[in-house]
Amino acid sequence: MEIIFTNQAKDRSVYRYKKDFEKILDRTCQVLDKPGNWSLSVIYVTPEQIHEINRDYRNVDRPTDVISFALQDDIDVAFLEEDQYELGDIFINVQAIRDQANAYGHSIRREACFLFCHGLLHLMGYDHMTKEEEKEMFGLQDVILNEMVPR
Repeated sequence: MEIIFTNQAKDRSVYRYKKDFEKILDRTCQVLDKPGNWSLSVIYVTPEQIHEINRDYRNVDRPTDVISFALQDDIDVAFLEEDQYELGDIFINVQAIRDQANAYGHSIRREACFLFCHGLLHLMGYDHMTKEEEKEMFGLQDVILNEMVPR
């Protein structure tokens, strides 16, 4: 498994989550029974950068905390090269990590891991557009994260 990190926000604090994200990817594959050599990118961005992405690609004119762009609608056909499967890109707003950790009363580490897990589940085909989808996706987030990064 491979996670390619790009720090467009130039925030050095984000490097501390690399091992956590790798463990979350592994745990997610176990929980979802999706074995394989998955590859994805994590791009850390500023609020201004994610606002522009949100506006240009989702027609939502405001910043957000995380945006995912899956390469395939069906991860079962996400073949990249021999034994490697590319999922897509996760853009994480570095300021939202700090702001939301404070707002929700948990650690910055928990919030960074939550945003990565949330984005990862989107790459793997999950969404929260309906109450049923939200219940399933947020339940999976808890199963994946609670043992690894307590609230």
